[in-house]
Amino acid sequence: MRVIILGFGGREGVVRESERLEPIIAAHAEIAAMDFTGEADLSEIDADYAVVLGGDGSILRAAHQMGQRQLPVIAVNLGRLGFLADLSPQELPGVLELLAEGKLEVVEHLMFCCTVVRDGKAIERRLGLNEVAVQTGPPFAILDVDLYVDSELVTTYSGDGLIVSTPVGSTAHSLSAGGPILRKDLQAFVISPISPHTLTNRPVVDSADRTYELMISRPTDGSSVVVDGRVLAAIEPGDRVRIERAAPRFRLVKAPGHSYYRTLREKLGWGGRLQIARKA
Repeated sequence: MRVIILGFGGREGVVRESERLEPIIAAHAEIAAMDFTGEADLSEIDADYAVVLGGDGSILRAAHQMGQRQLPVIAVNLGRLGFLADLSPQELPGVLELLAEGKLEVVEHLMFCCTVVRDGKAIERRLGLNEVAVQTGPPFAILDVDLYVDSELVTTYSGDGLIVSTPVGSTAHSLSAGGPILRKDLQAFVISPISPHTLTNRPVVDSADRTYELMISRPTDGSSVVVDGRVLAAIEPGDRVRIERAAPRFRLVKAPGHSYYRTLREKLGWGGRLQIARKA
């Protein structure tokens, strides 16, 4: 079993923890490469798995690095939330042993391709895992975003912007904007307005087999397209932002004892019962 060890060296403690874990990993697998810059090209490295150390931001960075060749990810949480990276460093040796014995499942998740089209030509394109956000910027006026699904006009949203999210991303920016939680293995997208200027706003969930386009006729000077937290392009009048299912799938090793609903309860503080204080 050959693995790549990945993480973001700019995050406190990641390199130090990797040095501690390296001999433990080497006892179960051959280490094919290590990278803590977040920039190395991984496409030509012969490996079976990627061990990613950090938080969910490190997972997104690793997914972008792997590009069209997505290795199954063993996600070790060194951050705060760790919704995707929910494996503790103490659990890693046991997981590596079970992997070597072929006893763990690898779950595939939807990824998307975001393309910015200007004057009929694609000027930017990026693979993503969480979401595409079209956002207003200085001078922070209301932004009108036309939503098209399979070339049909659906509606125009007015507000601070619009998010198109995968199920994995439904617990990130989309959730903060009032969007629903989707189970991570669903094949769907969520469209969530950001601070919409209306009383009738509702998020929309639709099939991942459709093509979604966002058109901005009158962007503000600072309006931009953001993919997984990184600016892809500044928006000019008439630009179209196209989102569609990508061929690669994000692949995550499912660790024992880590169920989807348990993660929701523990990581997002999701309580099913109202706590009422009783009088003495």
